[in-house]
Amino acid sequence: MTSHDYHNPILCADYSDPDIVRVGDDFFMVSSSFNHMPALPILHSTDLVNWQIINHVFQSLPLAGYNQYQPGKGVWAPSIRWHGNQLWVFFSTPDEGIFMCRTDDPWGEWSAPHCVQPAKGWIDPCPFWDDNGDAWLVHAFAHSRSGIKHQLQLFAMSPDGTSLRGEGQIIYDGSCDQPTLEGPKVYKRGGWYYIFAPAGSVETGWETVLRARSMSGPWEAKNVLFQGNTPVNGPHQGGWVELDDGECWFVHFQDAHLYGRIVHLQPMRWEQDGWPRIGEPLGDDGAGQPVMRWPRPASLPPSPPLLPQTDDDFASGVPGLQWQWQANPDPRWLLPGDGQLNLRCCELPRGEDKQHFYWLPNLLLQKFPAWQFSAETTLTLNAEASGDAGGLVIYGERYAALLLEKRDGQSRLLWLTGWMSDAGVVRERREVIATLDSTTCTMSVEVSHGGICRFAWRSGEANWQRVAQPFAAGKGKWVGAKVGLVAVSLESQAQRGSCSFNHFAIDIIG
Repeated sequence: MTSHDYHNPILCADYSDPDIVRVGDDFFMVSSSFNHMPALPILHSTDLVNWQIINHVFQSLPLAGYNQYQPGKGVWAPSIRWHGNQLWVFFSTPDEGIFMCRTDDPWGEWSAPHCVQPAKGWIDPCPFWDDNGDAWLVHAFAHSRSGIKHQLQLFAMSPDGTSLRGEGQIIYDGSCDQPTLEGPKVYKRGGWYYIFAPAGSVETGWETVLRARSMSGPWEAKNVLFQGNTPVNGPHQGGWVELDDGECWFVHFQDAHLYGRIVHLQPMRWEQDGWPRIGEPLGDDGAGQPVMRWPRPASLPPSPPLLPQTDDDFASGVPGLQWQWQANPDPRWLLPGDGQLNLRCCELPRGEDKQHFYWLPNLLLQKFPAWQFSAETTLTLNAEASGDAGGLVIYGERYAALLLEKRDGQSRLLWLTGWMSDAGVVRERREVIATLDSTTCTMSVEVSHGGICRFAWRSGEANWQRVAQPFAAGKGKWVGAKVGLVAVSLESQAQRGSCSFNHFAIDIIG
């Protein structure tokens, strides 16, 4: 691979359902965040290859129930657009409706979520403002909530993006040819309206493009991107941008199981018949397959190598942009700190079926950043009651935590593992693996291929001690596995002690 090439995936991290927009010399990407807060990460790039997190659209979701952990719910499949000198993000929550936020400064404050349309099971909204001033919105359906599948619906929309007008029109029914049609992204080019949309399921599907001479149709479909002879399963759902020199690029995701939905960048060109070809040719029918290596965008000066942030020294006492909570953040979770992160030891959720580590809303987590990596932190436990604990976590529907706990006046290391069963029941195990003379401990986890995790610890300058049992990470509900920090009270029904973390460092392997 030459210095002028890039390699896919450009983001080996769970930036699910990505959409992208160009604003002058800048590119902005948004992705689903589901139940994790702050929501809707905004990433920025100047060369389409190197990306960093610059903001989130909002800190908490002002809807009932989201102060508790709601696995798989929350913010689904957003669209990002530039219109009227503002950035707009439209998104859905599968049980409440379609929402919109906007800003004239993507690094600054965004407007609060505005409900464009209350609805259950209306998902994946995409706005479109036409040259004549007409505004439209296209969306898909979640069968689990609406009983509808494979269809796209069109609405007229108020030009200010705040409401839908009139009755919706089903503009395409993919029941026969485009099963699980969803995630529409609307564009206009050369007198044609185009909808880029994934079909065929997340794990094994493809990207299709619909086109019509008017928004109301009739629409014709062409499948343009398949797995082909590559390891990139289900390549679909993403966004298209065009550069000043006419070069076109398509960003999409691949479902990488426990690593989440990772992001690829594909070259794209328009054929003489008015259809796009994405990736490299696959046969003679105009379809493409993903590239694994390709020359960088020729007209964009390459930036220094950048990846979304991972390390954190907690200099200001607050977590960086890479961190998200499991639910709407409670200000009581975070205590003031200077040069360290002070997390309060929070009680386990109440309720007979929720009193497990799995349901903790105050887990502070970030995405797996690579196929193989290690993470390290040093913590001090400021316990006030027996059962106060804190430590390092790998989290998904299978989870593990190495915790420093105070118990009967002693400091001890606790190995906690758990999983959500197919029947929806949490099973959890706790094992004491060592006692310590100190309330400070350094912990690490090494994640190898397949998500096999090996935890280790040391006290002071002593040698590293490895936890005997390896752990196989598991994906969460619609998301990849995550790594992070926790402070918890395993026994007390009160929030008392705290845990101080002085750094968090990730080393990507390979």
